[in-house]
Order: sequence, then structure tokens, then C-alpha cells
Amino acid sequence: MPASEVSAEAIAARLSAVGLATRVEERDDCTAIEAEVPEPLSAKSWREVLEAVAKADRFGLLATSSNDRTLWAVVRKTVPATGDVRGPDHQQ
Repeated sequence: MPASEVSAEAIAARLSAVGLATRVEERDDCTAIEAEVPEPLSAKSWREVLEAVAKADRFGLLATSSNDRTLWAVVRKTVPATGDVRGPDHQQ
């Protein structure tokens, strides 16, 4: 199993241990992890969630006006060839 898959599975396992239902999806250039974040989530659980996704190359939280929250994380399959590790959507 490639290192990116191992890393993504480890992140998903940590999120599951906090009680989040996770989805792992293989894409061409990365492995993506998503989880719905319930309301409320304790401060301790948030710390554990942040420690888990900190191992990803990128992560974020999508919140909607209907109070739905989706946590996402991405682990790249290859290291970027340039010095830009922030991704193509970073605005300067």
C-alpha cells in the first residue's frame, strides 16, 4: 500500500476514534478523507481532530448556513515538483 494511503487511513482511523464517520476516496493525485462533524463536539475532541488532520498535506472545514460541517483532508500521492506546497488554489 502506498505511503499516501497508509497516511490517509491513519488519519481516518484517528477521526473514527473520536466518533466521526469518515469517507476515504482515492483520486488521481491524492487520497481524500471527509467526515461530518456533529454539533456539538467537545474541546478535547476538537484537539484530537486537529492533531489527526495536521498529518495531512491540506485540510479544512466546510460549514453551511444550515449548520452542516464537513471536515476534509488531503494526502498527496507525490511530492510537488515546485516549492509551492500550498496548492494551485492559493491566492497571493
